[in-house]
Amino acid sequence: MDILIGLLIIAIGSFCQSSSYVPIKKVKEWSWESFWLIQGVFAWLVFPFLGSLLGVSEGGSLFELWGAGGAGMSILYGILWGVGGLTFGLSMRYLGVALGQSISLGTCAGFGTLLPALFAGTNLFEGNGLVLLLGVCITLAGIAIIGYAGSLRAQNMSEEEKRAAVKDFALTKGLLVALLAGVMSACFALGLDAGTPIKEAALAGGVEGLYAGLPVIFLVTFGGFLTNAIYCLQQNVTNKSMNDYAKGKVWSNNLVFCALAGVLWYMQFFGLEMGKSFLAESPVLLAFSWCILMALNVTFSNVWGIILKEWKGVSAKTITVLVCGLLVLIFPQILSVKSAKPLKIPHKATPAASVRVQGNALSSLTNTAGDILNYIKLF
Repeated sequence: MDILIGLLIIAIGSFCQSSSYVPIKKVKEWSWESFWLIQGVFAWLVFPFLGSLLGVSEGGSLFELWGAGGAGMSILYGILWGVGGLTFGLSMRYLGVALGQSISLGTCAGFGTLLPALFAGTNLFEGNGLVLLLGVCITLAGIAIIGYAGSLRAQNMSEEEKRAAVKDFALTKGLLVALLAGVMSACFALGLDAGTPIKEAALAGGVEGLYAGLPVIFLVTFGGFLTNAIYCLQQNVTNKSMNDYAKGKVWSNNLVFCALAGVLWYMQFFGLEMGKSFLAESPVLLAFSWCILMALNVTFSNVWGIILKEWKGVSAKTITVLVCGLLVLIFPQILSVKSAKPLKIPHKATPAASVRVQGNALSSLTNTAGDILNYIKLF
């Protein structure tokens, strides 16, 4: 039951992430780089910062936590992940929500699971390491099958149908961008791992395990925001789209939908950290939690792709291949659950502790306000 609760929380966060790109379709009269930057302010700065306050103990501040070590590397990995996040957006521009997320997140699932294990010195040819390696290989197989479904889709559709489903559809360019996005996006998992000292410091300060990793998430997303902001502003200048921000009549509409997209996107990592607290004593499931999140993102994104009619007009063979690819991606997650032993649930917050955490979040906002500026100057 404990494992199912953790997986359910991760699944809810995954569904939110897969839904985050739907509100963007409601943004009006802005170029791609403009709405990508504004939604990034919410997804990578505002909501991660608010979430990080839950990981601060009473009387403490985020600056004190970040001083525990690993903050610089978390930001660095965040900057690299930002390249993945940037190309991730481009992959959906060229391939659509379903195929773009499938290729990017499938690749991210494989590398994001394997790389932290390798850096930790895990032997991939025995025990849990072998399970990880097998899961990654199956994941890559699923990616190949989904990619094949994409090629069939391109063959079965006329140019008019392609443009109707995805305005800037470009299969070859989209596949290359999506693969790059997946590899670089795996740096997010490395950033979380690098911030382990910060998470441990939060736990030592009395913060519940549900929230202890949230300050690290903010560091990684902050690094990612820097990369995306530089690129988007450069594109604003190149494409002469800076005047998008001066279109006052659409600001209220666009701001609402960008904020909605941002909070939905952030929920995947908020849910991941909460879900992992229920899997803390299962090494296999903890190692696979990243892969589980990405695989669920792929599944839900294709559900949205069907709803948005991105696969409309394709043959039954194409749909069959797509479904087979998704099933292959899901198989490693089933394997990891089967490998896990029933374990006692980690200590949960009591009602009193929950109230204390909420109070800590409010008090830490005051303690952190001045420290944030000092910390940014430091890096």
